[in-house]
Amino acid sequence: MNFQWYPGHMTKARRMMQEDIKLIDVVIELVDARVPLSSKNPDIDELAKNKSRIILLNKYDLADPKQTEKWKSWYESQGYFTAMVNARSGGGIKAVQNVIMEACKEKIERDRRRGILNRPVRAMIVGIPNVGKSTFINSFAGKACTKTGNKPGVTKGKQWIRLNKNVELLDTPGILWPKFEDQTVGLRLAFIGSIKEEILNVTELSLEFIRFMNQSYPKVLEEFYKLDSETNPEEDALKTLQQIARVRGCIKKGSEVDLDKAALLLMDDFKAGRLGKITLEGPVEEHE
Repeated sequence: MNFQWYPGHMTKARRMMQEDIKLIDVVIELVDARVPLSSKNPDIDELAKNKSRIILLNKYDLADPKQTEKWKSWYESQGYFTAMVNARSGGGIKAVQNVIMEACKEKIERDRRRGILNRPVRAMIVGIPNVGKSTFINSFAGKACTKTGNKPGVTKGKQWIRLNKNVELLDTPGILWPKFEDQTVGLRLAFIGSIKEEILNVTELSLEFIRFMNQSYPKVLEEFYKLDSETNPEEDALKTLQQIARVRGCIKKGSEVDLDKAALLLMDDFKAGRLGKITLEGPVEEHE
């Protein structure tokens, strides 16, 4: 499968971000804890150089806790300030204010020496589509400031949000980068829903997901869907999908299995966390 999705509005958003970065003290990048490297936009490193950087590992409740701890430590070793959050439930949100103040400690001290008191820290929030930025902002601010959606591309323009007397936040639209050098990155982003489903073959995608699960989290699909392992060899992704279709009643007229429907059901079960806590990449040494 070949993955690429870079609509025109993302080029415009990137240019806008380039202009706005001059006003910013700290850049907060949300990544998906299930794909902590693949969901990090490499373009942001260039755009935000010389700025304090925070990485928020969002949706940590859906990710493998051991892997999340490894990624958190790795990012800190690279000079980032980090926190784990679950924007939907509000988990870890209160700690973010302290992380922002810690990341901007030198800037606040410089202001104080110049006699500038109580100027709010200006933070830019960035992240790829569907990583949970809008949900995070609404949770952090304690009110509905931005539109949210479970599809990529909901946030269209920029907006300043006064969170409290200490922090002002600039929200930005979610942007990907123009070309995935490694198609595995595109595959992982497709798994978590950061690439629009309309451009994907969901049945092919689900087969790739089954292969990953059988290699990295063996027996999980078998146990969750109560599959018959004897008639369904683990290494055969198509047979697994066919059996999921039968178990879940995805049957067309004439008793033919509906693979497309079963594929959508499988990917939805993963994205909703029903299959358990799963991280799609790691340990970090594999990426170095």
